[in-house]
Amino acid sequence: MATERVLNVAEKNDAAKELSRVLSRGSYRMREGFSKFNKIYEFPYHLFGRPCQMSMTSVSGHLMELDFHSDYRKWSSIPPRGLFDCQLSRFVPDRFSGIKRTLEREVRQCSQLILWTDCDREGENIAQEVVEVCVKVKRNIQIHRARFSEITPQSVQVAIQRLTVLDEKMSNAVEARRELDLRIGCAFTRWQTIFLRRAFPNVLDEGVVSYGPCQFPTLGFVVDRYKMIKAFIPEAFYKIRVTHVKDQVNVEFAWKRNRVFHHTVCLILYHTTLENPVARVVNIQGRHRSKWRPTPLDTVELEKLAVRKLRISAKTAMSIAEKLYTKGYISYPRTETNIFPPSVDVRALIEKQTADTQWGAFAVHLLAGNPSPRQGKKTDNAHPPIHPTRHTNDLQGDDRRLFELVTRHFLASCSQDAEGYETTVEIDISGEQFTAQGLVITARNYLDVYPYEQWNAKTIPIYQQGESFQPTAIEMVEGETSPPSLLTEADLIGLMEKHGIGTDATHAEHIETIKNRKYVGVRDDGCFVPGELGMGLVEGYNSMGLSLSKPFLRAELEDDLRKICNGLISRDAVVRDNIQRYQDVFVKSVAQASSLERALEKYFGSSGNRGPSSSMGGSVPPPFHPGGGGGGDG
Repeated sequence: MATERVLNVAEKNDAAKELSRVLSRGSYRMREGFSKFNKIYEFPYHLFGRPCQMSMTSVSGHLMELDFHSDYRKWSSIPPRGLFDCQLSRFVPDRFSGIKRTLEREVRQCSQLILWTDCDREGENIAQEVVEVCVKVKRNIQIHRARFSEITPQSVQVAIQRLTVLDEKMSNAVEARRELDLRIGCAFTRWQTIFLRRAFPNVLDEGVVSYGPCQFPTLGFVVDRYKMIKAFIPEAFYKIRVTHVKDQVNVEFAWKRNRVFHHTVCLILYHTTLENPVARVVNIQGRHRSKWRPTPLDTVELEKLAVRKLRISAKTAMSIAEKLYTKGYISYPRTETNIFPPSVDVRALIEKQTADTQWGAFAVHLLAGNPSPRQGKKTDNAHPPIHPTRHTNDLQGDDRRLFELVTRHFLASCSQDAEGYETTVEIDISGEQFTAQGLVITARNYLDVYPYEQWNAKTIPIYQQGESFQPTAIEMVEGETSPPSLLTEADLIGLMEKHGIGTDATHAEHIETIKNRKYVGVRDDGCFVPGELGMGLVEGYNSMGLSLSKPFLRAELEDDLRKICNGLISRDAVVRDNIQRYQDVFVKSVAQASSLERALEKYFGSSGNRGPSSSMGGSVPPPFHPGGGGGGDG
């Protein structure tokens, strides 16, 4: 009797190779497929208690594309409004024909198909695409879904022993999102590109003025913050500051009123303190303080930490994280969870890090106690928080830095909070109260392994209740309120998460899009500034009374997609309702197109005399630098 053959399909070649290494214990044989980028790995195995021959291959992300029917792909073939309901085609593009041929050839010889794509919405949809190709060739193929969060022997063995079925609802949510993004994005992009090229031929004669349901709200955050800064009017404030040098320590006492906005009021209070400038200690309080260790790592926090602490863009960070995952170094990096489930053996994960020369001693110290992660409040019920799955010294450059961040964060979350003792001294001078604080750190705990956070001790001399002393200085100082800061990439990711724009898997992609379109630029300090084109687009749509640059429309769609996944609403209903919603906005936009033209005339002039570089080129689009209208230098 011939040995049964089983086809396995992963989402990327690296994952297929690592899965084969784990399942075969390193004894696989590689051969070529029709795609030079997607190999085939073969090895004997026992599945369901029977011997079989496993073939493991891969796709390269989505196998199929969704596009308008060939009759409507040319911009001149149909008015933009017609794109909301014209016929679509779903097909395997030519660049993936080799992958398709490999799947068709391999599945003919197999009785079972196991899908090893990433276990999220996109992965579920990619798996469904693989199934569609395979069942056309082998109708009676038995289909299984492997669910796993890391490519480690234990996780992979559990996945293959507990094979399940595809989640059709998750796949439907992706289909809905892809169709809506295509129809809405293309309709608005074609219309505003054609209209604005005609209005400003000397500026926008080349390039596409794109619209995306996620990229526009992301752009809106940048523009809104810039306009808030530009409109900000500083206000003077006044405060009283007391300093005292004791035992060679300079202590600064803060006014309990903090500050006042009336010069005369502050001046009167200041002169009151000078009439009898003797300070009396009226209260001394001591209390234990804790600095909390971090919660386990989810995708959004990983992106923000990579940007702030490592100076790595979110897109680059996620690309590195995907690579570390497929090589088996960390768990699946796209997760909304910051709670470790009981099924994760935290102690075993810590043990794997004891050999490291930098944090190994800390891991050993953790194991001497009872390590327990600080739990967050979020879970997607699919993947655990991001954590290291094994130790390695083989990484270099940013790969090493990101792996170190993930590992140190994991160890820190399993440690104890830092502990300190804070002393607060309150003094009274002629009826005005001032306070000074000192801090002694009594146990650094997680801070010993987590250099990304600081907690500095502050020395304060010993004061006695009822003690009186002459301050070294009493000063009235003036200050000025300051505007909020420009947004950084980490700030943008936080706003996108807060307002439901995109998902943890797509935040970096949408930010990269508005950068590539030159709607925004990034200064040398990492702050985002809007360009002329981006500014004009947002102001134009805002002047129409439309919310295209606001998060509301997209947030509603993201909520609808979650409802599809939970079985609360159908894919067709979500597509129908959102197309109607955006089509209404589209009709209003076309009717008020002159508002868009007037908004951009402020930057391009009525005849669009500036060259293309004014709006489309340069690393930082002109002229938006706070406090001036300079050029586009970083």
